[in-house]
Amino acid sequence: MSHWVEACAAGDIDEEDVMRFDHDGRTFAIYRSPDNDYFATDGLCTHEKVHLADGLVMDDIIECPKHNGRFNYKTGAARGAPVCVNLRTYPVKVDAGKVLVQIG
Repeated sequence: MSHWVEACAAGDIDEEDVMRFDHDGRTFAIYRSPDNDYFATDGLCTHEKVHLADGLVMDDIIECPKHNGRFNYKTGAARGAPVCVNLRTYPVKVDAGKVLVQIG
C-alpha cells in the first residue's frame, strides 16, 4: 500500500538542487527543477550505492559524486556511464508549502 509522506518544506530546496530524505530505513533524493517543480528518486546511485544528494544537479540531470554517472531525475533513466540501471522515481506533490512523496 502506498502513502504520502512529508519530506521537507518546499523552501528547503533551492532551484536546480537536491536534498537527501531518509524514511523507514530507505534513502530518497528530492529535487527542485529550474521550473520550480519537485521530483523524487531513490537516493542511492544504482552503480555503487553513493548518496545522490551529494551530487550535482544540472537542468534535469543528477550527476553521482563518485564516478560521475548521470540520471534524468524526472524519469529515472540512466544517462551516462558507468550507470546502466535506472533509478526508481516516486510521485511528488506540494501541499500547504510541504513537499510530499508517495512511497509504497
